[in-house]
Amino acid sequence: MKLVVQRVSNASILVKNKLISKINRGLLVFIGIEIGDSEKDINWLVNKLLNLRVFTDEKDKLNLSIRDVDGEILLVSQFTLLATSNKGNRPSFIRAERPDKAEKLYEKFKFGIKSYNFKKTKFGYFGQNMKVNILNDGPFTIILESKKK
Repeated sequence: MKLVVQRVSNASILVKNKLISKINRGLLVFIGIEIGDSEKDINWLVNKLLNLRVFTDEKDKLNLSIRDVDGEILLVSQFTLLATSNKGNRPSFIRAERPDKAEKLYEKFKFGIKSYNFKKTKFGYFGQNMKVNILNDGPFTIILESKKK
């Protein structure tokens, strides 16, 4: 499982020109679910995400987590995170989990965030074409991979 985590001033998602989710200060999280991912991957990544110190304290040091700053999370499924393009010019997505299984793991990831009593989370629609608007703060982007823990 792979997360691309971006610290944002705000982010929003449109589906068919309709606003479906919007956050202010927080983290935009793109999630890619790989063949073989399980609840162990979810548990490790949710814990890592909620405790990741990517916000600055009063001394301008990266010491604060999303919880510490009372921030929000916007979670977006994105199978293209698992693309490989070693051969040719067209990306291959053979590492991405089948949509039916990936959606179940995506739902479990959403539940995992809620189970840590983090309520300020909004979501994209699984398997939909979404327009994601981002005001990246920094820019600040981190990649977390459960296979590389």
